[in-house]
Amino acid sequence: MSNPGDVPPEILDALRSICRQLPESYEEPAWIGVRWRIRTRTFAHVYAPDVDRSPFYAPYATEGQELVVMTFRVPADDLLGLTAPGFPFFRAGWGHNAVVAVLGEHTDWTELAELITDSYRGMAPKFLAAQLPLLPPLR
Repeated sequence: MSNPGDVPPEILDALRSICRQLPESYEEPAWIGVRWRIRTRTFAHVYAPDVDRSPFYAPYATEGQELVVMTFRVPADDLLGLTAPGFPFFRAGWGHNAVVAVLGEHTDWTELAELITDSYRGMAPKFLAAQLPLLPPLR
């Protein structure tokens, strides 16, 4: 990868196929990586953190493999259940309901699509969120 924050195209493609299905969502470059928004609210943000500059991510880095993460929001009631088991999810160092997912070959894209949709649902205006089908709880 050429710049900090660059995300492999196969991960971007997978995320784009999920996010483009959400009403009125759009993609834009972020200060690092790429984010998806509804109106002015970010519901998913993917990037490759520099673990030397952000040692917070160091425990999740694997030798010889670029670390790629996505941040998103979860309902407060789901936060502990999602993050308590650990890898690939952990609490972000900001926000009361922000989660980081480590992305890679292990990623369950069906689960991630549900999490992104829930994040969108929590950030979108109610009339847009109501256009999405209700999904059963993940766990």
